[in-house]
Amino acid sequence: MHTVAVLALDGVVPFDLSAPIDTFGWARLPDGRAPYRVRVCSVREEVSAGAFTVRAPYGLDALADADTIILPGVAEPPGTLPPGVAEALRAAAAGGTRIASICVGAFLFAATGLLDGLRATTHWIAAPELAARHPAVTVDPNVLYVDNGQFLTSAGAAAAMDMCLHMIRRDFGSAVAAHAARMSVMPLEREGGQAQFIVHDLPPAPAGATLEPLLHWLEGHCDRDLTLDEIAARAGMSSRTLNRRFREQTGTTPLQWLHRARVRRAQYLLETTPYSVERIAGQAGFGSPTAFRERFRRVVGTSPQAYRRAFRAGERVS
Repeated sequence: MHTVAVLALDGVVPFDLSAPIDTFGWARLPDGRAPYRVRVCSVREEVSAGAFTVRAPYGLDALADADTIILPGVAEPPGTLPPGVAEALRAAAAGGTRIASICVGAFLFAATGLLDGLRATTHWIAAPELAARHPAVTVDPNVLYVDNGQFLTSAGAAAAMDMCLHMIRRDFGSAVAAHAARMSVMPLEREGGQAQFIVHDLPPAPAGATLEPLLHWLEGHCDRDLTLDEIAARAGMSSRTLNRRFREQTGTTPLQWLHRARVRRAQYLLETTPYSVERIAGQAGFGSPTAFRERFRRVVGTSPQAYRRAFRAGERVS
């Protein structure tokens, strides 16, 4: 059997701990046998999991016998790992063991140095902090998981199940993975990446900035077919001066800011109305449904239809 060791450190996130246990536990070979043996390991016998305490039946020595090691996130990722953890993980990696992290478990993984020079992901809200703490790691906040071969990282919560199903498919094929997905009531593959869950805030202007009234006006009129000259005229300045002020105060250009405002308007309409994509394209200020779909996918990472399926259930009207 393929042995999966789930390393529970103090403050372990309960969902991160249970997701791999359940997902690998659902897997069955065509003859009905379970292909995985899952073991929960820890530095000490009992660890806190927030609202309850977990008793781990295995210690760090069990990592040496594992084929796969899973690193769940912890509530407050430490700057340094508990004694013996980094050494045990590096020794397992040197022996060819596959290691994968879940959500902010990427902080634990990165602290071993094993992710240096590699691409990795974590929950999008924690991605800037991971990049700041570990500059040698290329952090991608837009994907559900990253597979580097021996080392994998996943985003938050349900993305742990996406990654586990991906590993099952790698190990035993699509049929076994599809069965585990059905038992977990999960699609084998979700459309789009983590980008669809990120709140894409508009670049702000400092309070009292000269462009603040213009930004409020643009947000309220982003459905109009505005040109740079028209925006400059509204601001009472030349196009060149407007571009310079925009970059100084928002870090972007007027038209880029306007595109982002239109995408935000479209997200709101997709979430709260049953309007057709064509109607939303017009109400959000896009010149055509095609332009809307292209811009939306570029910013959000998925199609308007897929975004609506993820965030709203309702009938389509024209």
